[in-house]
Amino acid sequence: MTEKSELIIENGISAKAYWGDIWRHRELLLFLAWRDILVRYKQTVIGVSWVLIRPLLTMIILTVVFGRIANLSSGDTPYAILVFTGLLPWFYFSNATSESSSSLITNGNLLSKVYFPRMIVPASTVLVAAVDFIVSISVLVLLMLWYGLAPTWHLLLLPALGFWVGLLSLGIGLLFSALTVRYRDFRHIVPFVLQLGIYASPVGYSTALIPEKWAPLYYLNPIAGIIDAFRWSIIGDVPSTYGIISALIITVAVLLTGLVYFRSAESRFADDI
Repeated sequence: MTEKSELIIENGISAKAYWGDIWRHRELLLFLAWRDILVRYKQTVIGVSWVLIRPLLTMIILTVVFGRIANLSSGDTPYAILVFTGLLPWFYFSNATSESSSSLITNGNLLSKVYFPRMIVPASTVLVAAVDFIVSISVLVLLMLWYGLAPTWHLLLLPALGFWVGLLSLGIGLLFSALTVRYRDFRHIVPFVLQLGIYASPVGYSTALIPEKWAPLYYLNPIAGIIDAFRWSIIGDVPSTYGIISALIITVAVLLTGLVYFRSAESRFADDI
């Protein structure tokens, strides 16, 4: 009499098995990202152009408000370029953080039906935001050509800086996506904080305007140091060493915190959703 064998599908018990599961489900990561891209631009009038129009219009508004009305200084750099070099990482960070924070709730039906590493869901939204970030770089190129600015070798660091923004967004997204499953209030809190964050970050102005005594407190916002790094890469503005180091430390701390909390809460997602 032949014995029947059983195949039991369960989540990875050890950390090693879990990361192996993520690699085995890498095609699902790409599928979810591609699905979100298609859904975002399906039945739209201007389609992908919205990725370009949104930062362009925001740049014009911030340039008028801070550069014309408030008459803030941008040094030798055209104010529009100063603003856009801040908007480039900010929109990437804002979109990735907002979408990843609510991603588990949005994909609740999928989570309750089949097992796969849940970390793939918020990671896929960061990947979608990265695609928008890459497309937005074309606006930067056109602006630099318009103002006759020649790039330097620092521009080669732009992919690494983009990866840095992605890691920070992923860390925050993992933390708040797990919290949102348990406490739905965070669906409203995260977008609200991000709306205020554009003014608390050096998007429409330079960090050179921040008083030195307030710098340690100001650079507790990690995106401030990252924007400094972006401006150095694109227009050569010397960044604050303290701001860069602070942003690196906070990014690592946030990413580790997000990973640990997400993994600890992951087994309860299907029940809480």
